[in-house]
Amino acid sequence: MAARGAEAEAEALFEAHTAAELRAVERRLRAGIEQKREELRQMVGERYRDLIEAADTIAEMRLSSERLLGAVRGLQRGGAARPGPAAPVRPPVQESFYRAAAQLKLLLEVPEKVWGAVEGGRYLPAARLHLLGGHLRRQLQLEAPRARSSPVLARFPILLRQVAAASHLRSTILQESKSLLKSQTVSDQAVAEALCAIMLLEDSSPRQALADFLLARKLAIQQLLNQPHHGAGIKAQVCSLMELLTTTLYQAHALFYTMPEGMPPDPALPCGLLFSTLESTTGQHPAGRGGVLEEEVKLSSWFRYLPESVVEFRPALRTLAHPISQDYLRDTLQKWIAMCSDDIRAGVSNLLVYVKSMKGLAGIRDAVWELLSSESISQNWEAVCRRLLDKPASFWEDLLQQLFLDRLEALTREGFDSISGSSKQLLTLALQELEVKPSTSALSKHTQFEHNVALFLWSESSSDLPSDAAWVSVANRSQFAKSGLSMKAQALTPCVQSFCSALDSKLKARLDDLLSYLPTDSSAAKEAAPTVQPRSAFDRYADAGTVEGLLRDHCIACIHHILGCVREELQSAQNLLGGQADAPSDARLNAVLFMARLCQSLTELCPHLKQCILGQSGSTETALKETRSTKKLGKGKAQGVTPMQAKWQGVKAELLQQSLFAYQIWSSAVTKGLVQCFTRKLLLDTAGSVLATATNWDEIEIQEETESGNSVTSKIRLPVQPSWYVQCLLFSLCQEVNRVGGHTLPKVTLQELLRTCMAEVLAAYEKLVEEKQEKKAGTFPMTQNRALQLLYDLRYLSIILTAKSEEGKTSRIKHDSGVEKVTDFLEGHIDPFDLDVFTPHLNSNLNRLVQRTSVLFGLLTGTENQYTSRSSALSSQELHNILPLASSQIRFGLLPLSMSSSRKSKSATRSTERVQCDADL
Repeated sequence: MAARGAEAEAEALFEAHTAAELRAVERRLRAGIEQKREELRQMVGERYRDLIEAADTIAEMRLSSERLLGAVRGLQRGGAARPGPAAPVRPPVQESFYRAAAQLKLLLEVPEKVWGAVEGGRYLPAARLHLLGGHLRRQLQLEAPRARSSPVLARFPILLRQVAAASHLRSTILQESKSLLKSQTVSDQAVAEALCAIMLLEDSSPRQALADFLLARKLAIQQLLNQPHHGAGIKAQVCSLMELLTTTLYQAHALFYTMPEGMPPDPALPCGLLFSTLESTTGQHPAGRGGVLEEEVKLSSWFRYLPESVVEFRPALRTLAHPISQDYLRDTLQKWIAMCSDDIRAGVSNLLVYVKSMKGLAGIRDAVWELLSSESISQNWEAVCRRLLDKPASFWEDLLQQLFLDRLEALTREGFDSISGSSKQLLTLALQELEVKPSTSALSKHTQFEHNVALFLWSESSSDLPSDAAWVSVANRSQFAKSGLSMKAQALTPCVQSFCSALDSKLKARLDDLLSYLPTDSSAAKEAAPTVQPRSAFDRYADAGTVEGLLRDHCIACIHHILGCVREELQSAQNLLGGQADAPSDARLNAVLFMARLCQSLTELCPHLKQCILGQSGSTETALKETRSTKKLGKGKAQGVTPMQAKWQGVKAELLQQSLFAYQIWSSAVTKGLVQCFTRKLLLDTAGSVLATATNWDEIEIQEETESGNSVTSKIRLPVQPSWYVQCLLFSLCQEVNRVGGHTLPKVTLQELLRTCMAEVLAAYEKLVEEKQEKKAGTFPMTQNRALQLLYDLRYLSIILTAKSEEGKTSRIKHDSGVEKVTDFLEGHIDPFDLDVFTPHLNSNLNRLVQRTSVLFGLLTGTENQYTSRSSALSSQELHNILPLASSQIRFGLLPLSMSSSRKSKSATRSTERVQCDADL
């Protein structure tokens, strides 16, 4: 409502006044605001001055009262010391009356003084006063069985309450003293006094005091572990626990350990404080006079009437406080540590559950290390452990290290399980997107790139070159920086990059988190330098190898899980594609190719995967070895491989194996689909189909010598091009290889593709041979011209589809034998005389055809098949390069020409037949 009223008032001002009037109103308002602000400053300043004056007055009053009290005490001391007139001699009855009255007075004041000492934390004086009260009650016969009939109680009934409250005072002093034993911040002297108070009140021995002390510390440990924990408070709890354990041993040494006879005391390590405190409390010749009673009581006027037994009262133990033997002390402490260890392990394990990162674990470990390595704890720690336990003690190694390793393993396992699950989801989503048919819905740009890698290779984007390519050289560029051109050169599509980037970012997060637990170069050097760190409580990086091993094992298990998912998908795709009778679907093959590229590029695009497996030292050593091995290639023997490198090589081998398996599925499916079409065209046995697939033949003039010795010129016609279905098969095969990024296909995959394709083609020719050998009625006869064309096609396919560097000798021999079998059958349909005449020219045509098509089918033939002779029958003039075939010396010498100038060819072409063949294909 107030805001609405202010808005309405402001609107009214704007409606009723001009701009100049509004500025004047604004100036008045600002002046009023400044005036009110100044008044507020003055008011606050005046109040502050009043507060300071009141504080000064209080301080002066305190000083005046202290001076007044001091003057009064001085008067009392002077009056007591001033010699007065001789006291009149009192009769014995009056003297005993005064003695009893003084004791009653003291007895009535004892409870108040006990409570004051308890509230002040002075439990030994409280215990001594309580024992003094008991002595007074015995002196006045107030604790006897017939105490109720005592004339003192009859005259002073208030003493009944004093007697009843004595037991309550005792329990309070005991409770507070045992509560003090649980604190780790109190001094050794305070603990010794509390134990002495307990021993005096319970009349116990030093061994019982040791048991009470250790029990109190065990309860303190349990209480500390059961505190509510909130994230960052866990570090404080663990540090407090370690401080409590170390303080307990230090105080056990200071209180209960006694030096052996003949050994001089060590000023740096005092001991036997409990026994010296007991001696000063119960000894017969204490330092000072008046033991239990305080100075204020001694200044009272009735103090001189107290009997000697009250004035010189000293509490005593029923049995002598013998020092504890070293063997008993050692056994007791070892049992106590073993008993507390179970509680500590269980409690700290429950606490570490709430630590969700390895950085948090490292912070707790470093805080414990700093605490135990501090000068106050580590200075005499070895000497104390040697005296008390006869052996060194390390609470980190004995209690905490394995707990931290267990929690670290759990965090690592949870992290990589999460990575495995998310990677499986990413893989499933990517495969679902790739298996969508192009006709059903509009595909995204990245999916189109997966369907056709060539489209991705020849597309331009802003990320092709890095932004700093102009001024940063490749050698100085980070290994994690990948340009778009390098990705295209390796045919790594955006989908593969996206998957690997997501996986690598998760691995980097895991690795960065774990690196906080491992030593850095600076920290390792710092701890190794004795001048910087004189003493370390424990080696906090001693388990670095174990931690890296955990990371390596879980990372490898994660990769195996991803590979298992890929293997299942590939097996499913293989079963599905193998069961199809017709050509396989591109959608399923796209998914298979995606998994092949993914497994092939995972080690390249996920650099943190290598770091996770090799570790910090392994990755640098491997980089150095790889650099040296490239420089010394082929020189000397191979260097030894470390276990870490062996595991990394194993992971790479498994990824490569899965990639090759996926490519094998693709090559089998592609070969199956293309060769089916080829076989169908080959086995068409009609005149029209033969004419439709026929190509151009060349007419060659040859010189023959007759029987009479004369030279006769004749013309022969031979094929110079393979059949259309052969060309379509090879061109389609090249298209498929180019569509998937043929320049990045593994050599093994390409060889397997050619080998499988050749085997299928040979099977088709063998089937043709079988059909012709059956000689069914109505079939088209095998003429000499068709046999020549089929022979030319078969030899051309054998040259193109047979890799020169093929390793599988047995399969090549099998192919050669099959080719020879079909060749023999085809040559059987050619006149032997004509065959002898045709063979050299046929070989020459075949060699020229291979040279001309070496660029067109370069993805299949490779560099080793270009410009090489396949036949030994060729003349030496045709073994040179292709340059002499050109009529003129042109710039592009490696480009093959379509025809030679020295040869004649027919100008007429069968365009109609070619169009028909293309339509059939």
